[in-house]
Amino acid sequence: MVTGVGVLSAAGPGLAALTEAAAHGKAGFGPVTRFDVSARRTDRAALFPDTVPLASAAPLAAVVLDAIGQACRQAGLTAAEGAGLPVLLALHSDERTRATADAVAAGLREAWHAPGVARVYTGACVAAASAVADAAALVAAGRHPRVLVAAGHLVEPGVFAVFDAGRALARDGEARPFSAGRTGTLLADAAAAVLVEAAPAAERRGAPVLARLAGWGRAGDAHHVCRPEPEGGGAVRAIEAALGRAGVAPAEVGYVNANGTGSTLADQSEARALRRVFGPHTDHLPVSSSKSVHGHALEASALLELAVTIGALNTGLLPVNAGWLGPDPDVALDLVLNGPHTARPSYALSLNSAFGGANTALLLAPE
Repeated sequence: MVTGVGVLSAAGPGLAALTEAAAHGKAGFGPVTRFDVSARRTDRAALFPDTVPLASAAPLAAVVLDAIGQACRQAGLTAAEGAGLPVLLALHSDERTRATADAVAAGLREAWHAPGVARVYTGACVAAASAVADAAALVAAGRHPRVLVAAGHLVEPGVFAVFDAGRALARDGEARPFSAGRTGTLLADAAAAVLVEAAPAAERRGAPVLARLAGWGRAGDAHHVCRPEPEGGGAVRAIEAALGRAGVAPAEVGYVNANGTGSTLADQSEARALRRVFGPHTDHLPVSSSKSVHGHALEASALLELAVTIGALNTGLLPVNAGWLGPDPDVALDLVLNGPHTARPSYALSLNSAFGGANTALLLAPE
């Protein structure tokens, strides 16, 4: 069970703000002012608003700890219950990763008496989803009554320059997943945390249950260092693993928060994967990519998108696939193009893919 969610995004602090933005397709992209982008092809990203101040020292650790605090308070976690809490943390891998993880660990010990960070995940854009799958497996196996998963990403000059040089960023400054005329993705600030808890442990504590992690799956393509496998084979296997673990038929899934980066090839590959898994049901399966609203937060993306999907299940409002210009004949999906779009799916999938052919699928059910 997910008993607590904390998030900071371009929509501001808290899950409610992000859910509202996603349901109405209010994209959070604006000019990058944090560093000089005058020499770049793109000058936009989804940055935190001024309501999310960045600390001068250890800014990424500070926002991650903020998200953790939100999640733990919502779950009603006490310091005594946090004393043995394993924490899985997803971060971008650079020279500051260790310092950020250490700062998060220090904050955890002070605020929640947690022993620190048990594991750091740096597996590109599936890092946080891998951490969630591991947390669910640890809880399901009875290894721990609860596990905290956290992730964070700040848009910074080095990564921005690399993505810009690789022509991965949208030239027109808008993320347009699955749309004709899409030209790439846009980077994002984000911090998110979820508390994954065994159902009996949550019941004993009287904790709120926001959603149930019904299934999870992971698979690799080994196709190319950065290009997706054209037919989406790895995504197919990840989705089928998640459905199989949950004992859920494809036709029972009522919404997909797709990876949908806005890359021409990646979006086509993902659309083919969905068609291969869901067959004729694809024609009536609502799909959107919430990256079109909150941007691409790299290692933190999967946790941000999991939070969006939980928000959708709780409000009954599906995220809008924003930035739409028109249909791509190679992407035959039932996209959520107008909002708010009301639905009460029995199951929802959150999908992520990464360079190197890594794919993850997280299957959620409302509670």
